[in-house]
Amino acid sequence: MAALPAMPSIAAEGAVIFMYHRFGESEWPTSNVRIDQFEEHLTELKSGGYTVLAVPEILENMRRGVALPDRTVGITIDDAYKSVFTEAWPRLKKAGYPATLFVATDAIDRGSPAYMSWDEIREVKNGGWSIGSQTASHPHLPEIALERTKLELDRSAQRLADEVGDRPTLLAYPYGEYGLDIQRIVAERGYVAAFGQQSGVIHAGNDRFGLPRFALNEAYGGIDRFRLTANALPLPVRDRVPTDLILRANPPLFGFTVGDEVGNAERIDCYASGQGKTKTEALGQRIEVRLIEPFPPGRARINCTMAGPEGRWHWYGVQFYIPQ
Repeated sequence: MAALPAMPSIAAEGAVIFMYHRFGESEWPTSNVRIDQFEEHLTELKSGGYTVLAVPEILENMRRGVALPDRTVGITIDDAYKSVFTEAWPRLKKAGYPATLFVATDAIDRGSPAYMSWDEIREVKNGGWSIGSQTASHPHLPEIALERTKLELDRSAQRLADEVGDRPTLLAYPYGEYGLDIQRIVAERGYVAAFGQQSGVIHAGNDRFGLPRFALNEAYGGIDRFRLTANALPLPVRDRVPTDLILRANPPLFGFTVGDEVGNAERIDCYASGQGKTKTEALGQRIEVRLIEPFPPGRARINCTMAGPEGRWHWYGVQFYIPQ
């Protein structure tokens, strides 16, 4: 299969995109950030030399080859939980920072008190936020038929158009799970870009239907990690294998090529879920990763990093889905 389209490789700059879910909901620590952590993040963004831009603006600048400021950051929030409106919205509004809110529409239609209402979603949109889709029912897309994936996207897009006035142009894959066939369905429906949940820095050469984000929660939301990832740099790769992130061979033979501008590829280290630092072989600018054992069913990640200037790190990550 041919590769999905990348953004034109004009601008070399990157941007860090953060992903939040819940705010101050301590009973859900894996998807929550504490309020004190979130306030530290906002203070760091104000004082640390960053430029916070709306995600659609970042993507459009990259598409057009317009240079981005160093340390550009975008903010995304998944699922539209109620705490987004009660805790994050007033703080982000006060700071003057836009966000992109990804909505799974069925939960909003049910009127659950755990989620925002359509009125609240309209309020944040009118206040400068962009609204994206996270499908209708938030399923594990690799586990459902492709025809149902089409229906999930179409139903969500229509509900968003009905309630907020616009069909969505950005998508967040539920749980960050996707493969080539899913990406193609998304592209065919006119989306501009789609985000996963793998770590990394977006840049002009990315596959725009598989963009990375740094996830923030209680365990990974401390200020030191926030600062580390907010200062991350792209690690541009090409010719990645496997091309499809829904694994059919497990463990995968994982590898990619980096450009000469990266420098000595032997400085790249990779780490795999449950296995720690992997055996990594550099063959010129080609990196080959040899895993010790198969991944268990579900989600698994490999993160590759390389030291950059001024104590910053180049970062590239993938998230696989291993069928049951």
